[in-house]
Amino acid sequence: MEIEIATLSSQGGRSYNEDVFGQWNDGRFLACLVADGAGGHGGGDVAASIVRRSVLAGFAAAPGLDAERLRHLLEQANRDVVAGQAEGGKLAAMRSTVVLAAIDLHENAVAWAHSGDSRAYLFRRGAPVARTIDHSLVQQMVTGGMIDEEAARLHPRRNMLLSALGSLESVPEITVSERMPLAVGDVLLLCSDGIWEPLGDACLCETLEASKDPSRWVEQLDAEVRARAKPGHDNYTAFALWLHEDCEGGVVTRPRPGARP
Repeated sequence: MEIEIATLSSQGGRSYNEDVFGQWNDGRFLACLVADGAGGHGGGDVAASIVRRSVLAGFAAAPGLDAERLRHLLEQANRDVVAGQAEGGKLAAMRSTVVLAAIDLHENAVAWAHSGDSRAYLFRRGAPVARTIDHSLVQQMVTGGMIDEEAARLHPRRNMLLSALGSLESVPEITVSERMPLAVGDVLLLCSDGIWEPLGDACLCETLEASKDPSRWVEQLDAEVRARAKPGHDNYTAFALWLHEDCEGGVVTRPRPGARP
């Protein structure tokens, strides 16, 4: 199986970008992540970069899809962000969401872990068959039957997180998925809330159906965000992975022009 990757990251309507993405692979295992920092310039972007460095280095040291191992990676990243907060100043309140997907290219399987509202989606035949569940106030309201997903996207308190990395008082909420099988034709998307919030799942599916490859898909996502977002809108990042049948296998990365790792 071959995985084709395309990426997009933009500051949107902000003066700087606190989103980061990254990947690591050794030919069998692939780890990819998106992290969305918070805490102001010099804070959120630093937190997100700490998370990326910590998680990918930890995965490289012991790659695999074991649930406890994936949880440990995010717990260690939380400790690393907290250690960075000790420098004070603009870093004292820095936080970051994270979503990590780990793929076994030999066994065609994926597992993911996340904290916050950066999301992972698995699409099969153009429809979402699995998705992370946000650690947020509005998601809690959705789960409790108070509002639906569409209302949650528009809710005035939609940005209130219940968990993110950078928590000293308590361990942040971390959710790890079960190991899920992958098939040729599947599509994975990791994204910050700057993608899914203005677009919604219906738009993700429509643009996916209209795209022939991941590069065109992220270009369409970029265009849709620009068309729909309000002035001053959030940073947005997308990390798209398409699974193809290929006798040699491997990972092919096609970064979109302007994408910032």
